[in-house]
Amino acid sequence: MKYKGIIFDLDGTLVNSLEDISDAMNTVLTNLNYPTHTYDAYQYFIGSGLRNLVSKALPASNNSENEIEVCFENMIAEYREICTLKTKPYAGIVELLDNLVSRDIKLAVFSNKADELTKKIASEIFPNYFNTAVGLSSETLKKPNPFEALEISKNWNLKTEEIIFIGDSDIDMLTATNANMFPLGVSWGYRTEDELLASGAKLVINTPSDLIEIL
Repeated sequence: MKYKGIIFDLDGTLVNSLEDISDAMNTVLTNLNYPTHTYDAYQYFIGSGLRNLVSKALPASNNSENEIEVCFENMIAEYREICTLKTKPYAGIVELLDNLVSRDIKLAVFSNKADELTKKIASEIFPNYFNTAVGLSSETLKKPNPFEALEISKNWNLKTEEIIFIGDSDIDMLTATNANMFPLGVSWGYRTEDELLASGAKLVINTPSDLIEIL
């Protein structure tokens, strides 16, 4: 099979955004005199969207829908200001993208991060690489719902089996499987190789350059 398109997850796959996300949420928690969390803890909060992260970060005694909504809005406001402050591409990612562009492989980003922020980070950190960067616009379209991935394949006029879906979490591997795309896990993100394989990864790579060997 000759792969003609690649859809990337964003956080934990293309960029290490852990510190910016954590700092924004911890600011919200501090302002409310709630306990904050370490970067290691936030590593397991990331993956199912920022609203879900807010719910996990709040104390169990202050986790009403209203509290989640207010804190989510405050977190987004904080994060919008700093979302590219410490966030950086993982080592080898830019070189990988250059290689893929030279091969005329179509590239897209599909994240559970808010659509506005997904587009902002993708365009500022990776200008000229991604014609399509899609984030979360509705909870019903959240990964592992494959809808957006399938829309990307239609826009590309490619069969789903011609597309690799790359991510660092179980959610990404389930999305790839649901979309009938090749589920490729990365070991440098926020989850373990065992978790990726258990959730459907056909292969887990350890460095961005490993992808070139697959192609």
